[in-house]
Amino acid sequence: MKDKVTHVLEKFEELTLQLTDPEILADQNSVREIAQERRRLEPIVEKGDQLLSVLQQIEEDKAILSGNDEELKSLVKEELPELESEKTELEDQLKRLMLPHDPTDDKNTIVEIRAGTGGEEAALFASDLYRMYTRYAERAGWICSVMNLNETGLGGFKEVVFSVKGEGVYGHLKYESGVHRVQRVPKTETSGRLHTSAATVAVLPEAKAADVDVKETELKIDTYRASGAGGQHVNKTESAIRITHLPTGLVVTCQDESSQHKNRAAAMKVLRSRLLSLEQERIAKERAQERRSLVSTGDRSAKIRTYNFSQGRITDHRINYTTHQLEAILDGDLIDLTEQLQLADQQEKLKAQ
Repeated sequence: MKDKVTHVLEKFEELTLQLTDPEILADQNSVREIAQERRRLEPIVEKGDQLLSVLQQIEEDKAILSGNDEELKSLVKEELPELESEKTELEDQLKRLMLPHDPTDDKNTIVEIRAGTGGEEAALFASDLYRMYTRYAERAGWICSVMNLNETGLGGFKEVVFSVKGEGVYGHLKYESGVHRVQRVPKTETSGRLHTSAATVAVLPEAKAADVDVKETELKIDTYRASGAGGQHVNKTESAIRITHLPTGLVVTCQDESSQHKNRAAAMKVLRSRLLSLEQERIAKERAQERRSLVSTGDRSAKIRTYNFSQGRITDHRINYTTHQLEAILDGDLIDLTEQLQLADQQEKLKAQ
């Protein structure tokens, strides 16, 4: 571990020096990439410095034990167990921090939320999930933009597709893909009975043209008039776009932008991201044959979480984690839950090494 830490420290120093190089500073793309890599190494450097300091103290204490100063020996014998315990803890933390970095985690994200079983109540829950993620993004300093929205008469969402841009977005949101179940008394229920409804969430890493090769001959593109809730026309021109990817049958619609050109660009972005996600799911399923993954199986049909309003409880079924902070989480405070999922994912990867 000491050699690995030393290597990271040297890499960090190298990146720091690069950011003072005039030639590199002249290229903003290089500056951004180097700064991003340097920020990723910062927590490793911090823990690494602590570990090297502890290791040095342990060496010094062991040297004292081989000496003749009995008083110092007595003090060292008390100190060594604490240092060894701190060393073990730091090494465990560094093992998690030094797991191979997935560059996909750095990508921007497209989130698709769709109402599932439960009719109007499912649509209302889908709008609650949309608010939860946008509030979470707001807290993190990310930027959200709606790409497609299909509302119901009561303010629910049959479907909403939106992009999230910011640092490390996909790495934080990727655990949200799956079926979210809600148990509560719906606003539409007059007898006060508890209902169970569901909505599906798909979190896609935003794909660039270089990530996915899509040929024009593989596309069927239709235009139509954009419409809002209740069928009311948003505009009178055929600016909405529907793109069908013929080889896979994937269909993407976009009507939220002001022009046909912008809607097409947004729809292509969603299509590429879905195609990239399909490829990732295929790889994830292949890996799942070798090891079972708790938090990223690539199976979006899996029920991942239950929101129980009568008990004020949220349970994530993948890691058997329950919290009674339902209101805070629905208001976007997802940090603790996300950290629990990241920790479970890291522990799995460590076991697989």
